[in-house]
Amino acid sequence: MQNSKSIKKQFEKSLDKYDKNAIIQKDLAQKLANETVKIRKDFPVILELGAGTGILTKQIKSHLAFQKFYANDLTEKSKNYVHKIIPDANFIPGNASRIKPPANTDLIISNAMFQWFYNLSDVINYYKKFLNNDGILAFSTFGKENFNELKEISGLTLNYLSKDEIIRILEPDFEILYTDEYTQILDFESPLALLTHMKNTGVNSLAANIWTIKDIKNFCEEFLKQYDSAHLTYNPIIIIAKLKSNLK
Repeated sequence: MQNSKSIKKQFEKSLDKYDKNAIIQKDLAQKLANETVKIRKDFPVILELGAGTGILTKQIKSHLAFQKFYANDLTEKSKNYVHKIIPDANFIPGNASRIKPPANTDLIISNAMFQWFYNLSDVINYYKKFLNNDGILAFSTFGKENFNELKEISGLTLNYLSKDEIIRILEPDFEILYTDEYTQILDFESPLALLTHMKNTGVNSLAANIWTIKDIKNFCEEFLKQYDSAHLTYNPIIIIAKLKSNLK
């Protein structure tokens, strides 16, 4: 996972404000749960990666049936949010690319987190070993158009993959059951409000160093030079795939 220490620090700071600001993430969680239940409702063992404040956890509880629920997040504070929703959840703290997940899992699901993985191929190869025959991998992430405005002005970005690139990583071992991709633009009163939104959703961990007042001022001035309004482009991707049964 990219800059895991920085990501953990920033998300810990933003947890209390995250739900109010995570507009796109809430929409994605609902869509991901809605599409997953169309494929299958009963999953004896579920593992959620990057549970955060439990936005997706709530959707899982209301849409899916399970016997055991495991939740992971980089920050241990997430445990408190998860346990308010599913009191008997098993919480696994730590970097999702390094934790030891439960064996014989029926569903691995994650919302708005996979973009943080430095090498998605390695992560997929790791987690497929823990899925049961015909186990489901369902996740949302963000594509190449995500935060275009931020990239244009500051150069800050993640190694976003296109939907086709993600599918090519999955296809040798998974049958693709559902995909969706779209763009959504959020409008703000000012570039400063845009930066506050990013801070409150933990995304300011993209920068290696904390921005100074001068950095923020320069960003806001440059933004208004390049764009007529303060806005931010999101590029969500949803993918649901089934592990091919001949791999087990």
